[in-house]
Amino acid sequence: MRNILLALLFCVAPVLVQASEEVHLDKVKIDLNDQASLQRGAKFFVNYCMGCHAASYLRYNGVAEDIGVSNEQMLQNLVFAGDKIGDYMTIAMPPKAAKSWFGTTPPDLSVIARARGNDWLYTYLRGFYLDDQRPFGVNNVVFKDVAMPHVLWELQGWQKLVPADEHEAGGHAGKPKLEIVTPGTMSPDDYDEAVRDLVNFLAYMGEPVKLERQSLGIKVLLFLAVFFVVAYLLKKDYWKDIH
Repeated sequence: MRNILLALLFCVAPVLVQASEEVHLDKVKIDLNDQASLQRGAKFFVNYCMGCHAASYLRYNGVAEDIGVSNEQMLQNLVFAGDKIGDYMTIAMPPKAAKSWFGTTPPDLSVIARARGNDWLYTYLRGFYLDDQRPFGVNNVVFKDVAMPHVLWELQGWQKLVPADEHEAGGHAGKPKLEIVTPGTMSPDDYDEAVRDLVNFLAYMGEPVKLERQSLGIKVLLFLAVFFVVAYLLKKDYWKDIH
């Protein structure tokens, strides 16, 4: 019995530790029907993320069709380095070189929204703050000691982490908060909306056929409902003389 209790303790302890260290995540509204948001998110992804992160499970022409732009518009605005419209969204950065530069190989972002969650990404991309102890001079409230630089700093500006005892406790009493010390080219509200567009696009990348799957699911349920009525009436007709 003692061994069983110890085994259960070892299994539950990591979960309890993770729960105690859980960071508050801000909610983000995801709308895959909002093609304007997806187009803006694709622009941010290509211009700010694809220098280091690939989306190698997607092709440019497939993305163009899904977000409502022509192949010509895609080639002109979102395809660089001589790639063709039918190519996968890969990058030229060698993995070994990337690991030596950043300490780890930047992950492919094709399914990052499914792996991390939309709210996590939304909070993470808004959670960088100045930290002169880190190689790139920044840290993150969601991902402590992150190896990634703050690639969106021009848009957001620079933030500092204010300890809990240096500000009045608000909705999350006793927790630190972030304050802008050097403004970026966007206001905080505009930056939040830009990050929302980027996360919306990352959510689309994680499952490009989600809308089609949902539409097909509704059609299948309607078919089953109609088929149930027909089958029930047929059953009643077959068994009417048995009773």
